[in-house]
Amino acid sequence: MVKLFADKNMKVGKVNPKLYSSFVEHVGRCVYTGIYEPGHPTADENGFRGDVLELVKQLQVQMVRYPGGNFLSGYDWKDGIGPKGKRPTRPDIAWQTTEPNQFGTDEFMDWCEKTGIEPMMAVNMGTGTPKDAAELVEYCNHSGGTYFSELRKANGHEKPYAVETWCIGNEMDGPWQICGLDAEDYAKKALQAARMMKGIDPGLKLVACGSSSAEMVTYPEWDRIVLDHLYDEVDYISMHRYYWDEGNRNDFFASYYDMDAFIKTIRAAADYVKAKHRSKKVMGISFDEWNVWYQNAQGKANWAAKPKILEDVYSLKDALVFAGMMTTLLNNCDRVQIACLAQLVNAIGPIFTKERGEAIKQTTYFPFEMFSVFGRGDVMNAIVTCDAFESKFGDVPYVAASVVENTVQNEISVFLINYSDSVMPYEMELRSFGGLKPLDAVVMDGTDLEARNTFDTPEAVKPRKGNLPAMKKEIAGGSLPACSFTMLRFSKELS
Repeated sequence: MVKLFADKNMKVGKVNPKLYSSFVEHVGRCVYTGIYEPGHPTADENGFRGDVLELVKQLQVQMVRYPGGNFLSGYDWKDGIGPKGKRPTRPDIAWQTTEPNQFGTDEFMDWCEKTGIEPMMAVNMGTGTPKDAAELVEYCNHSGGTYFSELRKANGHEKPYAVETWCIGNEMDGPWQICGLDAEDYAKKALQAARMMKGIDPGLKLVACGSSSAEMVTYPEWDRIVLDHLYDEVDYISMHRYYWDEGNRNDFFASYYDMDAFIKTIRAAADYVKAKHRSKKVMGISFDEWNVWYQNAQGKANWAAKPKILEDVYSLKDALVFAGMMTTLLNNCDRVQIACLAQLVNAIGPIFTKERGEAIKQTTYFPFEMFSVFGRGDVMNAIVTCDAFESKFGDVPYVAASVVENTVQNEISVFLINYSDSVMPYEMELRSFGGLKPLDAVVMDGTDLEARNTFDTPEAVKPRKGNLPAMKKEIAGGSLPACSFTMLRFSKELS
């Protein structure tokens, strides 16, 4: 039996719509034959795939981070602007691919406008300089009368893009990063970049590089040192975290629990610096890379263009872990204000395309869509009582849960993931919200946890209608199928 209690007076915080953001990097087929494929039957005049565009819109993605990622630290943004026939083809050392630069800053901004998505730009702190970063801000945000703002106009974009959120580098703590730096050197370089960037546009919101995983030997000291230098200049510290099945299912299912511990550690490091600096500012967290990613199955690019690398085909099991991670993001929404699913298409994405062919929904598409559409509003502290299972992260509750009240729609959404092999009866006490009427129940489950959506079986895994909970004295009761993700929605009776 699992018991859940939530009270409207016990709020975690309000969901920032940017919690439902994503990431587009020049890696594999994320850009080329992903969001951009001139000549595709659905492509528009800009070469943007219409089928992908519609699937992205359905996800209601708020913001997209661009252009990387590891690609960022060796990328000169100037290569990706101007007449396409004059753009240079470059080797991308990060992924050992060939970059044709047919899609760059202006194309990305046009794509964002077409999808209604807010851009989140990143500046190169590897081979790039603070001057390069400031010039990109000038190109994107300055109104006119200067070299790079006039160059933007000459390239067909009269109005500035007004990009607000910027990442100062990517995973600079990683030895795999091109021109990676230690914490002190990164912080000093990022501080100068931040000041120059804000010299062009004082209204920028800046994200400093935090730890790229909890396994880094520098974690969490990296975050403390970086924030010690940058606390007054930046608005967010970044976090990156990926999980994959290493052969122990319990450890994999416990990902949501470990992710919560990671967030709380970075939060504590930020709060220590806040206290040290006698600051009144609360540092936000930008969890701008997260996903299930089978890193041992990347494949080799061998300097190909648009190589088929990082193309994980996700199972029902992966979707359950994915959904649990989303409950963790919601349950930490008071500090995690931005979260970017990495990535959006093909390269570990919820959308998978065939070159010159169709686009399908991966199993992870569905939980993202349900959370994004129905997980907006105020998150309540969901107190869950149930049995636990053993994992390398400790004893973990079998059920992950989050509760969201949407006061605009007068609805309550409850997200529940049952990691047990057994059906789990539940009781939910939500009486503080007044009279509730069960509105909808959606379930993702199946007899085969390894089932996947492919081009041959595109609907092998998808949500189904579940049983509405029974209401008895303001207690909602029912059962969670074994190894399942369930979303329950209730309408609030207006007094």
